[in-house]
Amino acid sequence: MQKQLEAQAAVREDFDRIALVEDEDWNHNNHYHGVLLKHVPPRCREALEIGCGTGAFARLLAERAGRVLALDLSPNMIRIAAERSTHYLNIDFQVGDVMDWCFSPGQFDCIASIATFHHLPLEEVVPKLQEALRPGGVLLILDLFKAEGPADLVSSAVAMPVSLAMRWLKTGRLRSPRRVRQAWEAHGQHDSYLTLSEARRTYGALLPGAQVRKHLLWRYSVIWTSVPAQSRPASPTST
Repeated sequence: MQKQLEAQAAVREDFDRIALVEDEDWNHNNHYHGVLLKHVPPRCREALEIGCGTGAFARLLAERAGRVLALDLSPNMIRIAAERSTHYLNIDFQVGDVMDWCFSPGQFDCIASIATFHHLPLEEVVPKLQEALRPGGVLLILDLFKAEGPADLVSSAVAMPVSLAMRWLKTGRLRSPRRVRQAWEAHGQHDSYLTLSEARRTYGALLPGAQVRKHLLWRYSVIWTSVPAQSRPASPTST
């Protein structure tokens, strides 16, 4: 428990720093916003975003949902997100840890998270979110993966020039500003990610029927549609 609290505090401090230098220019995460958005269910009444950052995806969700609850550990991220979202009266930005937050069963039609799940205990958070989704609701995850094997090395070699070209086209720069790179590099020193095969195995066990897809720019997505609890296979038990 103490290690978990220390890790949580380190993540909060990292993102408080990142919030002060990060902009909302093109990046590898928002490049895939459209991939997630096309799976938001029609007539979405309630949505949740976990790790909302400065609110870019929450604002997109708010255009498709009646109400959005957007959580982030970082007070600076939430402050900036609220400042940038004054015209979105249906977003509730809150500083909070999803693991401590109490949700009602079947509360949400859509739950989304971008580049956050690698900070969370998946075996604990996934069942909690399953319960919080209504039947037919959708869980949308985008996260980073760790390279393994020749195929990932080849795709990474292809991704590099694509990334540079996209950044130039979108921002007129080949690299993020130095202060932004330094803030992310400091955070990355204690980040760890699943490999793609680990992600497929883990989400396949926790979310039967989930679509786990590899994307070129060092990301993978998980798309899962909730079914009634009585229809779900029993969760695997550990030995």
